[in-house]
Amino acid sequence: MSNRRWLIAAILVFIAVLIVAPAAMMQEDLQAELAQSGVFTEVYNRVSPSVVAISVTARRSSAQGFGPSGNVRGNGSGFVIDTEGHIVTNNHVVEGATRIEVNFFDGTLARAEVIGLDPDSDLAVLDVDLPAEKLHPITWGDSDQLVIGQPVLAIGSPFGQRWTLTSGIISAVDRTIQGLTNFSIGGVIQTDASINPGNSGGPLLDLEGRVIGVNSQIMSESGSSSGVGFAIPSNLTRKVSESLINDGYVSYSYLGISGGDVTLSLIDSLELENDMRGVVVADVSPGSPAARAGLKAPGEFEEVDGEQVPTSVDIITAINGEALNGINGLISYLARNTEPGDEVVLSVLRNGTEQLDLTARLTPRP
Repeated sequence: MSNRRWLIAAILVFIAVLIVAPAAMMQEDLQAELAQSGVFTEVYNRVSPSVVAISVTARRSSAQGFGPSGNVRGNGSGFVIDTEGHIVTNNHVVEGATRIEVNFFDGTLARAEVIGLDPDSDLAVLDVDLPAEKLHPITWGDSDQLVIGQPVLAIGSPFGQRWTLTSGIISAVDRTIQGLTNFSIGGVIQTDASINPGNSGGPLLDLEGRVIGVNSQIMSESGSSSGVGFAIPSNLTRKVSESLINDGYVSYSYLGISGGDVTLSLIDSLELENDMRGVVVADVSPGSPAARAGLKAPGEFEEVDGEQVPTSVDIITAINGEALNGINGLISYLARNTEPGDEVVLSVLRNGTEQLDLTARLTPRP
C-alpha cells in the first residue's frame, strides 16, 4: 500500500473512532453518573422489598426421554403486585412445580401456590398467605411510553445470586418473541441490562422504580448474558395478571392470519413506494375472522432474483386507524387493545392498487 493510501485509510479509521467512541463513552458516562448520584441505590432500596426469589421443585419423569425419574430444582424471580399476596413471575419458572418457595428481602419465607398460568405470554401469578404489612406491591409503569436509550434497571436472582442489581438501557421496543405455545408475544422490550438464568420473572424498572417489563428471555449462544435480553411489557403483564387472578385464564383475540413485513422484492414487484410498511398476509385460516372479513392469501407469484414474490397479495396497513409497520405491531395491538368479540377495521392494500377497509369480528384463540 502506498504511503498516500495508508494515510487515507488511517484517517478514515480515526474518524470512525471519533464517531463511535463518544456514543459508547456517553452511555458509560451516563451510567456512571447515575450510579454515583445515588439514583440506582435509591431505586434498589425502595423496590427490593417488592422483589422475591423463587425456588421451585418439580417432578421429572423418565418418560420425558432423559435421565432417571426424580425431583429437579430450579430458581427464578418475581415481584409482589398487591397486598392480597399475588406475585407475578414467568410461566416457565413455575410450570410443573410440585413445591414453590418464595424468599422475601427481609428474610421471610413462604410457600406459594399457582393461581394461574399463561403460556401464551409466558406469565404466571402465584399467591402467598402473608399479612398485608409483609407485602410491598410494586408500582406499574406505562410500557407504551418507553423510548429507546432510556436507562433501566433489573433486579433478580441470576444463577441463584439473589437481589442482584444490573443496569442498562432500552435497546429497542416492539420486538416479538416466541411464547411457550405456537403464538408469539408482541410489544416486547429489548434491553442490554445484564439478564441471566434466574432473572426470569423479575422486574425491569425505570429510574422512578416503576415496573415497565418482566425479564423473560435472552438471546445468547452461551446461555448467559450477551447484552440482548427481552422483557414482556408491563401493560400486557398487567392485563394478563388481572385476568389470571379474576378468571384463572387469559382469553386472547384471534384474527387467523400468518404474515410478515414488506420486503424490497415485494416493493419492486408491485411498484410500491419505497417507504411502504404493513403486514403482508401470507396465509388465512379457513373459517377464521380474517377469512370471514374477506382477507385473502397470496395468489399468483413471480420470480424476482431467485425469490418467489406474490403479485396478488393483501397488505394490512392499519388496524382501527393505527398504522402498522409490520407483523410485530399487529401482534402487539391485538394482545393489548382487543378482546374476543371485538370488531376491528383493517385497512388493506390489495395487489398494490386497491384500498379496502375490511371489518373483522375477533374470536378467542383456538
